[in-house]
Amino acid sequence: MNKTRLEAFSDGVFAIIITIMVLELKVPEGTSWVVIKPLVPIFICYLLSFVFVGIYWGNHHHLLHTAKKVNGGIMWANMHLLFWLSLVPFATGWMGVNNFEKVTVATYGALLFCCGISFTILSNTIKKSYTHETALVKAIAKDGIKGMLSLVLYACSVPIALYIQPGIAAFLFVVVSVMWIIPSKEIERALDDEEHT
Repeated sequence: MNKTRLEAFSDGVFAIIITIMVLELKVPEGTSWVVIKPLVPIFICYLLSFVFVGIYWGNHHHLLHTAKKVNGGIMWANMHLLFWLSLVPFATGWMGVNNFEKVTVATYGALLFCCGISFTILSNTIKKSYTHETALVKAIAKDGIKGMLSLVLYACSVPIALYIQPGIAAFLFVVVSVMWIIPSKEIERALDDEEHT
C-alpha cells in the first residue's frame, strides 16, 4: 500500500473523531449560567479528548514519516490504533454527561491504555520493518520509554478512579498529555538528517 494513502485515510479518521466529539456539546436554550453550567464537565472532557486526539495525530504523523514503505503489518497495526481512537468520542461523552463519575473515568483510562498499547504496537511494527539500525530506529526507541511511562500512568488511573478519587486519575491524564504535547524532536532531527544525506 502507498504510504500517502494510509496517511490520508488516517487523517480522515482523526478528523471524523474530533467532529463526532464536538457534537456532544449541545447548544443550550438560554444564556444564563443555569443552562450553561451542565455543559462545563462536557466541555472539559471535550477539551481533554481534543488534546489527546491532537497529540495522537501529531505523533502518528511523525511516526508514519519514519516508515519507508507500508506492509500488511503496519497497515493492520495502524487500523488497530484507529479502532481504539474511534471509541474516544463515546468515552468522552459518557464521562462528561456523568460528571466524571468513577466508572466513566476508569473506562476512559482503560481506553487511553488501549490507545497507548496500539500506538506502541504500531511503533514497534514500523521499527521492525527496518533491516538495520538507523538514527530513525534509535529515535523511535527513545519514544518507547515515554510510551511505557504513559502506559503505567494509564494503568494506574483505572484503580485510582475506581477506589481512590476520579480527580486524581484525571490529573494523570493531564500529566501524560503534557509529556506528549510536543512531538519527538529526535524523530524530527533524524528525518531531517536523512533528507539531507
